[in-house]
Amino acid sequence: MPRRRKARECALQLLFQWEGDRLDPDTLLPGFWKGRKEDAYTRRFAEELFRGTVASLQETDALIATHSQHWKLERMAAVDRNLLRLAAYELQARSDTAPAVIIDEALEIARRFSSENSVEFINGVLDAIRKTLAARVKS
Repeated sequence: MPRRRKARECALQLLFQWEGDRLDPDTLLPGFWKGRKEDAYTRRFAEELFRGTVASLQETDALIATHSQHWKLERMAAVDRNLLRLAAYELQARSDTAPAVIIDEALEIARRFSSENSVEFINGVLDAIRKTLAARVKS
């Protein structure tokens, strides 16, 4: 598995755990990594994504809510909600990766951890977010 995908999966797991406990990231991270074998690059990228997503949660949740018609965040499956948060954060903040790659990675992770219906839903929401962000850049 590519290192960046593994890092995204780790970041998703961190978000899932953080959402349940609401521990400070500095408290959560050591326990999460204990006994894991990910290399330094994977850990660093996962932590950047996790910390960035948590720091921008309010803005990211508002963006997701705008584009997830008829679905409130709290009604979404936790995996889907946190995967949307992770990918939406990355679309907003990480210009080093093409938006299509970010969305494709999110869909591959959704195929592994969620349902086929969720894959379609996540794709639709992330594509709408991508278009909104692209329009902001143009204006």
